Amino acid sequence: MKIYVSYIELKTTLKEILLKYNFEEDDAELCAEIFTENTLSGVLSHGINRFPLFIDLVQKGKINPKSKLEKIISFNSIERWDGNYGAGPLNAWRMTARAIELAKEYGIGLIALKNTNHWMRAATYGWKAANEGFLFICWTNTIPNMPPWGGIEPKTGNNPIVFALPCSNGNIVLDMALSQYSYGKLATFIYEGKKLPVIGGYDENGNLTDDPEAIYKTQRPLPIGFWKGSGLSLLLDLFATVLAGGNSTADLSKFDDDYGMSQIFIAINPNVFTSQKEIDLIAEKIITFYKSSKRLEGEQILYPGERTLITRNENFKNGILIEEKIWEAVISLKMN
Repeated sequence: MKIYVSYIELKTTLKEILLKYNFEEDDAELCAEIFTENTLSGVLSHGINRFPLFIDLVQKGKINPKSKLEKIISFNSIERWDGNYGAGPLNAWRMTARAIELAKEYGIGLIALKNTNHWMRAATYGWKAANEGFLFICWTNTIPNMPPWGGIEPKTGNNPIVFALPCSNGNIVLDMALSQYSYGKLATFIYEGKKLPVIGGYDENGNLTDDPEAIYKTQRPLPIGFWKGSGLSLLLDLFATVLAGGNSTADLSKFDDDYGMSQIFIAINPNVFTSQKEIDLIAEKIITFYKSSKRLEGEQILYPGERTLITRNENFKNGILIEEKIWEAVISLKMN
């Protein structure tokens, strides 16, 4: 059963809980806003649905609510920071902001971050940068949750990556895990009791399946592009680990919980080459051609980020549909 919750009620409730678990006022406000915005955008798996797990990691000491970011090395437009096991969404938001500051000064800014935690919805940081007029790329390594191509054991991560481009008529933001379906998306299909639209991984018998629960159980999701996605996941892990000087996916395999990863944030100031008006004209031309393809019956052609804009508007107007048992679990954190 699902219930409607307003944006204000959701954000206020989450902030109250975060304050209860020793987050400072400004941190609780920002963290609650990020979780609420993720939920508003339709990504409940990395919004409200994951909030109880986030608090569980706080209780275990894996997320330090009082932690502060620390700059380790700086060389012009490139910096390395230590997240000191603080809240992943707060660290990622602030490192995005720092990459933007560097891009304003140098044209490009690159931040390598170690010892941070799950940043929830990766697109959050792409939207932030694009809203401020910057091109943006970010990625993270993860615990081993996907087999390399040709293997059956999870020895690489699905290492989500984001590309964002500012457009006046709607930013273009691609957020994708390197598995055909992220674990958050698998969890959503499991909650809803639905099969996957296309084959997403293997079951216990080694057969390809559209059963999200079977894939979740085996930890054998398909990498995007088969061997290509497997190779890309490896290189993203290598780049993040080398630049951040932090934990690799292999290192993360030794931990009991999902924390301590390495992340990269790259902001590019397009104004060194062009104007927002010119970007809009280029984007309009390319998107118009992209959408001119003859469509399959009953299908839409949307650019990355377009569905998010539609979902946000609908949810802000009507309220956000949330699983009642998830909402009850969140409320219990407030009451206990």
